[in-house]
Parts: sequence; structure tokens; C-alpha cells
Amino acid sequence: MRHARRRVVRRVTRLAAVGGLLLGGTMVTHAVASEPGAPDAVPFSTASPADGDASGPGAGLVQRLGTSRTAGSWVGEDGRTVVAVTDEEAAAEVRAAGAEPKMVRHSMDDFDSATRTLSSAPRVPGTAWMKDYRSNQVVVRGDSTVSADDWSSLTEVADGIGDFVRMERVEGTFTTRLAGGLPVLSTAGRCSAGFNVTDGRREFILTAGHCGPQGSVWFSDDGGRRKVGTTVGGSFPGDDYSLIAYDGGKAGENAGVVAVGGGKGMRITGVADPAVGQRIFRSGSTSGLRDGEVTALDVTVNYPEGTVGGLIESDVCAEPGDSGGPMFSEGIALGVTSGGSGDCRSGGITYFQPVTKALADLDLKLIVAPEADGGSPSPAPSQAQGAAAPDAATPGSSPPVRGILPDPSTLVSRLADPRNVGPGLLVMGGSLVALVASRWIRAEQDRKAYRRQYSATWG
Repeated sequence: MRHARRRVVRRVTRLAAVGGLLLGGTMVTHAVASEPGAPDAVPFSTASPADGDASGPGAGLVQRLGTSRTAGSWVGEDGRTVVAVTDEEAAAEVRAAGAEPKMVRHSMDDFDSATRTLSSAPRVPGTAWMKDYRSNQVVVRGDSTVSADDWSSLTEVADGIGDFVRMERVEGTFTTRLAGGLPVLSTAGRCSAGFNVTDGRREFILTAGHCGPQGSVWFSDDGGRRKVGTTVGGSFPGDDYSLIAYDGGKAGENAGVVAVGGGKGMRITGVADPAVGQRIFRSGSTSGLRDGEVTALDVTVNYPEGTVGGLIESDVCAEPGDSGGPMFSEGIALGVTSGGSGDCRSGGITYFQPVTKALADLDLKLIVAPEADGGSPSPAPSQAQGAAAPDAATPGSSPPVRGILPDPSTLVSRLADPRNVGPGLLVMGGSLVALVASRWIRAEQDRKAYRRQYSATWG
């Protein structure tokens, strides 16, 4: 009777072990099959600055009237375009175009001459200058790292230019924002993914140039298991943009969407240059989605690492890790985060690399999202959001997203990731141990039974 019970127990144990092996194998297979790989191709559309006049009516009037008769344009509080002009004839043309003229003393030629003089002076890290269209002045800023002697020397240069150059001291320091959009990490630090772009064959992430030199390898996780891609080019200093080539060559699902936190993203439907006074939004992996206003264009910043020109200035905040994150408005791509001063507790200044300049230099097009119904993307607003008051602007349409950055993992890396197949492997391991143990116990019992029989027979 006792031997019969043992045989039943052994058979049940073996059946359970075999069943466990089959169950564990099924779990592993399901985990591997459910992991999203980089798709071979994802339908998308592209956009470039040349697809239409997205610079707005102000920029168009300034271009037509010339730099000797104008001094920039901006969006007024009521949403109307304002153009700074230096003579009554130019003012009449602005009114005829439906915009509002503002008479000023100094032209864009004066601004350009002033900034050239400032650029030719000895470089002082921690300084920046911008053309303030609304006050008709060139503003020179110095952060807390600029010594009294350097500030005095720069003030002498400004005095020699004229009384339309204003000197300002600011708190904090002008730094690149290397620690929006989603985080990408490398040995160089943490940045934020900007916009997806393409050359027609491969797809890339457009991010900040200071995030890492050519050859930097980027991952989407702290453990370095999910490789995103490798930096293949860019410009810093001088400009501040770089390209990360996707490891699988494709951006994957939601290529025309930028992450804004909470599992949501904004559809990007075009690309343009912003206008002064325009409300904008910025997304970054550190501080999330923030909004502010464009305060200046064509700004020069002397970072400790080098000088960058042609930047967009805004009063939106940013923090380390937000570098490279997207800046946009009404679904229109405008810039990627470069640097600034301050933080999102006390506020500050943030600078952006214009997307249009980066696309033109790199000969690339922006990947834009199709409409929610799968149709063509919405065209860029013909007036660069200038037809609406700044307070009425929105980031754009907000679809749910399951992930912007793809996980181009291979089968081997998925099997090595315990979060994906760990439970299945644990079941298989336990079942295998039970099967081996049952076989060993049976062999040991048979050996003992044989010894007893042998002893009784030959005793």
C-alpha cells in the first residue's frame, strides 16, 4: 500500500513538472512576442519651412520694406501684428496690409551694426545680447559669473555704440540645460528628445547640439538596456542642434507626436519661425510641459562652452535635463531647448535653437502627424498664430500616446530582461528542478529496493 502511494506521488509530481515547463515556455513566448519591435515602415508626412509662408505677416512686411526702414515685428496683446518702422511711408504700407505700425528711431540696420560690434569685442562667458523690437533697443545681459571688470569693459563697448544699447544684470547663470518630450541618456548626461526628422531614407531625433558629441550612444532607460541610437552629426557651439540616428533606422509609432507627460502627446503638423510676443509651449523630461512668450529673436549667448547665435529667447522656464526638448505652438514646431538661466520655481530665461535653421543646414524634413482620422496633416497656420491673441494660443491637439521612443530590442536582449520574461523563466526553472528531483528520488528508491532484495536472497 505504501509503495502504491509513492508511485502516485511520483507520477503526480512528474506530470506537474512537465505541465510547469509547458506553461513557463508559453509565458516566455508570449512575453517575447508582445514586445514591440521597430516597425519596418510607419506611414507619416513631412514638412519643411519651404512648404509655405509660415513666418507670418510681420516678417513678410519687414522683408518687403527692408532693414533700413523697419526694426522687427511682434504680436500685440490683442493678437494684431505690430511692425516697427522708421518713416511715414512705411507706416502707411503697414496699415494697408492690415497690421499696426509703430514709429521708432533705430532701424534693423542699426541693430545689426550694434550686435556685430558686440561680437567683435573680447568674448565674456555669461553674457548675451538680443534685439528688443518693442523697446527699440539692443539689450546686453550679464549673469552672476561676469566679473565687475569684464562688465565695465563691455559697458564701454556699449557706450561707444549709442544710447539705444541697454545693459542689464540678471540673477543666476547662463548654462546649457544638460542634466522634453522623453528622456534620452548617455555617458554625456541626460537630455530630452526633440522632434523626429528624416532624410527620406532614415529617421532621426533632432535635439540640442551640446547634449553630446558625434558618436554618443543614447538609451531610453537608466540601465542602458534600451538603445535609442547614436549621434551622427550636429553643430555646437555656433549653433545648438544635433541628430541622433535611430538604432533601427525608424522612429516608429507616433513619429509625428511629441510627449508632454501623463501618457499624452501633441501632434506636430508643421514647422515655422516664431514671432515676438507669440505664446509658446515647451516640453522637457525634467519639468514637463510649460508655457511662456517669445521675447526676442536672433539672440547671441556666450555659454561657458562657447558662443551660440541666432537663438529664440523666451520667458518660459527650463531646468537641467530639458535640453533638446521641443518648443511648439498650435502644433507647429518652432525650436529645441538650448539653455538659459533660472528654474521653474523662481522663473528665468530660456533660449531655443530654431528648427527651421537646423532643418535647412542638415537638409532634412520634419516628420509630422496625420490627422486623427488618418488623413493629411493640417497645414501650418499662414500667419504663424499671429491672427489670435497670445492668450488664446494652445499647444495643439492632444492624442493619447503609448510611447514616443521605440524599443528596438533584439530577441536576445528581450530574453535577458527579467521584467519581460522573468515569471516564465521562474516557472520553467522550478518545474525543471521538480522533474529532476522526482527522477532522482525514484532512482534512489529503486536502488534501495534492489539492495534489500539482494541481501535477502544471498544473505
